[in-house]
Amino acid sequence: MIPRADALASLERDSFDLIVVGGGITGAGVALDAASRGYSVALLERNDFAAGTSSRSSKLIHGGLRYLQNFDLGLVREALLERSLLVKLAPHLVRPLPMLVPSFEGKRPDRLVGVGLNMYDVMAWRRGREDGEEWSPARHRIVEGAEAVQLAPALESREPTAAYLFYDCQTDDVRMVLSVLGEAERFGTVIANRCEAAGLVERDDRAVGVLARDTETGAEFEISGTNVINATGVWADQLRPDELYRHEEMPRIRPSRGTHVTMSREQLPVEVGVIVPAGSGRTIFVLPWLGRTLVGTTDNDYEGPLDHVPASADDIGYLLDAVNAYFGTEIEADDLTGAYAGVRPLISSGDPKKSVDISRRAELYETGSGLVTITGGKFTTWRRMAKSAVDRIVEREGREAPCRTHEIPIGQPEDPSALPEVPGVDEDSRAHLAARYGHAARDVLRLAAAAPQLAGRITPDLPDLVAECAFAAGHEQARSVADVLLRRTRVGLLDARALAPLDSEGARRAARALAGELGWDEPRIDAELRAWADVARREGLVPGREVVAQGAPS
Repeated sequence: MIPRADALASLERDSFDLIVVGGGITGAGVALDAASRGYSVALLERNDFAAGTSSRSSKLIHGGLRYLQNFDLGLVREALLERSLLVKLAPHLVRPLPMLVPSFEGKRPDRLVGVGLNMYDVMAWRRGREDGEEWSPARHRIVEGAEAVQLAPALESREPTAAYLFYDCQTDDVRMVLSVLGEAERFGTVIANRCEAAGLVERDDRAVGVLARDTETGAEFEISGTNVINATGVWADQLRPDELYRHEEMPRIRPSRGTHVTMSREQLPVEVGVIVPAGSGRTIFVLPWLGRTLVGTTDNDYEGPLDHVPASADDIGYLLDAVNAYFGTEIEADDLTGAYAGVRPLISSGDPKKSVDISRRAELYETGSGLVTITGGKFTTWRRMAKSAVDRIVEREGREAPCRTHEIPIGQPEDPSALPEVPGVDEDSRAHLAARYGHAARDVLRLAAAAPQLAGRITPDLPDLVAECAFAAGHEQARSVADVLLRRTRVGLLDARALAPLDSEGARRAARALAGELGWDEPRIDAELRAWADVARREGLVPGREVVAQGAPS
């Protein structure tokens, strides 16, 4: 990415065919889609890229078995086709993940589950699949109990009889956002974070731009644009809400909080995903992710502030109750390495006379000013959501500009063994860099080679390098310790207990790396570390026994 200061200067100076508001996965996808069709595009994000819902997912690229249970076949089919495409476009970012549905006490796997998995397999088939594609989902099969234990050692005490084995995919959600933004910039998009859309600029009752505010300096300026797309997810009704909800029948955004926890692999060792029943017909995921075990998610109505959404104490208790009952463990909140929560933009009917209908489908609105709003949906289907929004602009302008994102690679994969060796950087860290950055891992290693203090790890248990913090500030517009610990790397979620305290050495290493790029002095470093500790507290990243009330979510 170009430096933020250069991006802000361009936003104020130039005019654009399209202004995209929102730097999550949907906004990033809209920017890439429009720019690759020949539009000049500006994208602004109020906070940091992917700081909202797009950094707080379950890290899965999947069709969604539970939507299959609800007979939402269209949504499942759409998501499975996108899964297949994303594996092809970004093989280093979207990786196959085997999943288990075990059975116990001498019972064979449930036939009804098998019927559902058969449907899942059939709907995953994509016409035109190339023979040489690196991966396509194998059909589900039954494995014996011994193999299930090999794949998920945490099941050993339960002595599973057998298990269904099927496949979905996993990703680092933030890295996907940043990679899509990188491709959008390659097609000419001007991108800036910490830049808020304070309102629309109108001429003859039509939107012709955005009033922008630099949230770091408070400076305001106008961005001129022929079209505006609002892609702010759960915040979508905060930009011109009166206009959006003018009609009684307009669907409403219903925020839903999902809580996740992380723990060491030693506490709950799994090499594959396990689907765990959690009572009342619900299930949760237990997944291997970036060296930890990730458990989630819950799905409850949320009515609190949206800027900082803490992991719910009740939800953490609910997740631990389900895990302990299923695996026969005694994991407590104090044993967790971290917790996080996000708010999904679910859509419900705006008609009070109708029963509430909550959906994960995307919704596209065009209101009187010409503002196009895209919200709802799920992470896996970001490309289709973006296409629908840009199609609306193309149609109303009468252009001939077909979507191209189905053929645009996202990032460039890199073989870890081809990366240069750097003193202090071990094989695990090189493999980690290749998986996260692809070819750009070379740029991170170049920083580590030039400054030995950057070659060390942020936290001893995980392969993330201090050099990644410097790279994030110099190349990805990272502006704070939270930016690099929660999003450019994920160590703030995976090792929060070690990194959240004010005296954390790992957090200080990250801050010093940022200081070298952003020109911070020692007092500024201390202030930034205090700000990070405050974010960790407000986000509830460090769960504790004293704050966890046991029980299922409402």
